[in-house]
Amino acid sequence: MAGRVQPRQLAFALPHAESLTRDDFLEGPANAAGLALIDAWPEWPNRVMLLVGPEGAGKSHLASIWAEQAGARSTTARALDLAAVPAALATGALVVEDLKPGEFDERALFHLMNLAREDGAFVLITARAAPAAAEIELRDLRSRLRALPVISLLPPDDGLLRALIVKFCADRQLAVDEAVVSYLASRIERSYAAARQAVALLDSEALRLGRPVTRALAAELLRKT
Repeated sequence: MAGRVQPRQLAFALPHAESLTRDDFLEGPANAAGLALIDAWPEWPNRVMLLVGPEGAGKSHLASIWAEQAGARSTTARALDLAAVPAALATGALVVEDLKPGEFDERALFHLMNLAREDGAFVLITARAAPAAAEIELRDLRSRLRALPVISLLPPDDGLLRALIVKFCADRQLAVDEAVVSYLASRIERSYAAARQAVALLDSEALRLGRPVTRALAAELLRKT
C-alpha cells in the first residue's frame, strides 16, 4: 500500500504588535537628525518640516512620537482633501504621511501649508524622498516645497541593523540568539526593508515547518532567496 502523504502545515499571517513609543525607538547615527527634530519641537526652524528616508527608516515611528507630544492629528498625503484642511489642523499640529508625487491633491497641500502659516500650526510631512521641482505641477506649491527644511534619515549602520533585527523579532515574539542575528546582519542588504523582510520570512517559515528560529534555518532560507 502506498505510503500516506503527510499534510503540509499551513502558516497563517497573524497580526503582531509593533510599538511606536519613544522608548522603543532605536537610536543611531542614521536617524539622529530625525530624532533631534522631534526633540527640538516646538523650536523648529519652520512651521512645516519635511522628514525623508528610505522605506522602514522610522519616519512613521518618529511621526508617532511627535504626534503624541504635539497632540497632532495624522493623515496620509493621498487622503488629504481641500475641504477637510481646516479640520485637519484643528489641534494646531498635523502629520502628513507618505508624500508621493502624482498621488496627492496639490491644491489641498498648498492650502494646508498656507493655513498652517496663518494659524501658527505645525505640520510634519514624511516622504521617501524630497519631491523634485519637475514633479510638482502647481508652481506656487513647487516653490513652497523647495523652500522647506529637509531632515534626512540614512541607511542603517551595522549596529542599528543588528538592533533592528532584534526588535523585529521581539515584535513577532520570536526567540533568537546572537548567532541568528549575526548571520542575518552579515548577509542581508543593509536596509530597513531587508531586515524586516528577513525576519518576516523566518517567522512564517519557522511556523510552517514547526521549527525553532535557528542559524541553520536562516541559512536555508537565505540560500533560496
